[in-house]
Amino acid sequence: MSDEEEYSGEGDPEFIKRQDQKRSDLDEQLKEYINEWRKQRAKEEEELKRLKEKQAKRKVSRAEEEKRLAQKKKEEEERRVREIEEKKQRDIEEKRQRLEEAEKKRQAMLQAMKESSKTGPNFTIQKKSDNFGLSNAQLERNKTKEQLEEEKKISLSIRIKPLSIEGLSVDKLRQKATELWECIVKLETEKYDLEERQKRQDYDLKELKERQKQQLRHKALKKGLDPEALTGKHPPKIQVASKYERRVDTRSYDDKKKLFEGGYDTQMAEFMEKLWNEKMSEFMNRTKTRLPKWFGERPGKKKGDLEYKASHKQGS
Repeated sequence: MSDEEEYSGEGDPEFIKRQDQKRSDLDEQLKEYINEWRKQRAKEEEELKRLKEKQAKRKVSRAEEEKRLAQKKKEEEERRVREIEEKKQRDIEEKRQRLEEAEKKRQAMLQAMKESSKTGPNFTIQKKSDNFGLSNAQLERNKTKEQLEEEKKISLSIRIKPLSIEGLSVDKLRQKATELWECIVKLETEKYDLEERQKRQDYDLKELKERQKQQLRHKALKKGLDPEALTGKHPPKIQVASKYERRVDTRSYDDKKKLFEGGYDTQMAEFMEKLWNEKMSEFMNRTKTRLPKWFGERPGKKKGDLEYKASHKQGS
């Protein structure tokens, strides 16, 4: 159908009906598309809403979980701090008990010293304890400043009793002052006794060291060393024969002196003479073979050489 026919058929009711039918079909199709799109959109919005609700629930659960973990961590920290404090208190209590026992032993030792006679040595040898071979003095030196301060506080809390004078009468106060004065006198007496005992111990140690030095001097003289060789801070050096082999030099002074008196040259000459005699005897005892007649003649003295020289002279 041509364009003229189409334009000519615009007024045709059949054509108009077909066009209206097409428009109605297109509208229906568009409505279906729009309805389908709205349904899909509603599903997506429903899914998005569900995801948002799920996300909100997850946030709430995560916040509750974090809160629960924080509470648990706080409880663990409090429990750890409480255990540390309890352990510290137990250690303090154990130290207090040990110091109390040490104080009781010290008091008993002082009482025994007062009662016993002053004869015999003024020092005691203590047995080694299981402290990795360290003595009590070395253990005391290895302690830190904080440990010493703590032990000092505990010891002072044991020795210094709390003074409660509230509500006491004048007679009670005088009695308390008399007790304190007697305690001061007792402590000063113990202090003086300990100072004198320390002086005596220092003197004994000095005397023992001097005896030890004398014994070491005699020992060094017996071994032919310098008298002060064994009394120094370090042991004497060992004389070695060779610095490469590290063998101890057992030669005497005379043996060492002969090394510089030509003994080596004499030994070398004797060795060379002996070697010459051996080689000479081997040469003389060798198997002799027959040699040609001309072997012993001097070069230039053969008969042929003489004839050659004579003919050469005649020709010249």
